[in-house]
Amino acid sequence: MARVVITGGAGKLGRACVDELVRHGWDVVVFDRVRPLSESGAVFIPIDLTDYGHVLDAMLGVEERYARPDALVHLAAVPAPGRVPDHQTFINNISCTWNVISAARRAGITNIVWASSETVLGLPFDTPPPYIPVDEEYPPRPESTYSLVKTLEEAMAVQLCRWNPELKMIGLRFSNVMEPVDYTSFPSFDDDPGSRKWNLWGYIDARDGAQAVRLALESNLTGTEIFIIANADTVMSRPNAALMAEFYPDVEVRGDPGEHDTLLSIEKARRLLGYRPAYSWRDAATS
Repeated sequence: MARVVITGGAGKLGRACVDELVRHGWDVVVFDRVRPLSESGAVFIPIDLTDYGHVLDAMLGVEERYARPDALVHLAAVPAPGRVPDHQTFINNISCTWNVISAARRAGITNIVWASSETVLGLPFDTPPPYIPVDEEYPPRPESTYSLVKTLEEAMAVQLCRWNPELKMIGLRFSNVMEPVDYTSFPSFDDDPGSRKWNLWGYIDARDGAQAVRLALESNLTGTEIFIIANADTVMSRPNAALMAEFYPDVEVRGDPGEHDTLLSIEKARRLLGYRPAYSWRDAATS
């Protein structure tokens, strides 16, 4: 059984990842400050990720609990802009990422998946996107301290993989993470579609996000790869054509965006990871 460390395993996406990986036969170790509500058979290690010595020691294994892991999923971070002062966001997120990835490399781990962010695409799109649906093909456009850190993490991954050709680092640009309990509010978005234009009306069900993490871990890719991870549809009942005509009338539309298809392109993840979103808020609304 392969062993994986998940940082931030107590968070919304982290909990889904723990469940997904345990269910698919992974031996899971959670690094977090707080204990997950349900560990699902995972080993929990309370840890301050800003303390490099603490992180390195735990990454090498803990007596009578687990031995050195085979892979790393790094999700822990201040999760969005504006949660804490900007300086704190930068220092916390960049130092935690460096500590975790550096410790993993020193432990000989070459299979790393981490949470990048849709914000790297230019959110909240006060400057319109270059085209719709957006994809991974244009340079990052960080518009916040949080997004700047994610951009730096992606650049760092490229150089670390250049140093070690055996290293795999997959960055997943997750959209706004949702759980089924959140779907009750989705119909109200139609009353104010402008309130969700900041991410082109995208979202990711935590369970589909966890699927993407597992597929990335199990893939045979090497080097650095970046993927947008969103659900297959938007959060809106209004069709895409009406939304784009109202909010982004001058933005180029590439291909057929469909009536409700995601405007955060997941074609690369579908093609290279075999990612297939299995959940939709529309199913929950009709069940």
